Amino acid sequence: MKPAMKRPMPHPWAGPALALAATLAAWQWPATPGHAADAPAAGSQAAPATAASALRAAPPLVGLGPWFNSPPLNLPALRGKVVLVDFWTHGCSNCINTLPHVQAWHQRYKDQGLVVIGVHSPEFPSEREAANVQAAIRRHGLGYPIAMDNDFRTWEAWRNAYWPALYLIDKQGRVVFQHVGEGAYERTEARIQEALRAP
Repeated sequence: MKPAMKRPMPHPWAGPALALAATLAAWQWPATPGHAADAPAAGSQAAPATAASALRAAPPLVGLGPWFNSPPLNLPALRGKVVLVDFWTHGCSNCINTLPHVQAWHQRYKDQGLVVIGVHSPEFPSEREAANVQAAIRRHGLGYPIAMDNDFRTWEAWRNAYWPALYLIDKQGRVVFQHVGEGAYERTEARIQEALRAP
């Protein structure tokens, strides 16, 4: 299991401005892994449509393996495709509830240019075993590429903090939408469709 990382806390004597600065600094750095039920209420975020230069480039996929359903993938080679990255772990009930939707998007849009990549980041020791992950993939009928992230290198590169978490990458390799937790399936699918239509 990944060692816990504490968010920076404001000094008890600091004023409101210092507390705000500490909160913003904490938000920018990797946080202790947590379930989406612990996440802030606002689960979906979209980058400003009017400021293309403000969209952040998708971080790399690093330290992943083994891969299931696919040879190893990397984002530069997928430029020109729309990519949906799903951080999950097979022992998380919230993650399991999202899997039918993720699999449906894979089936529905793979021939239109969508590539779904599951990043399996374990919470418990049993989730670090490749055989257990492979069994979960079969049990849930998942056909898209999935890679194990036992050392949390991709998790940390993406500054992810929760299971499950979805990140949508456009054809230029920019993160254009993200959602934490269950729900917002119609909104997520609409953003996938929008990204596929875009040049």
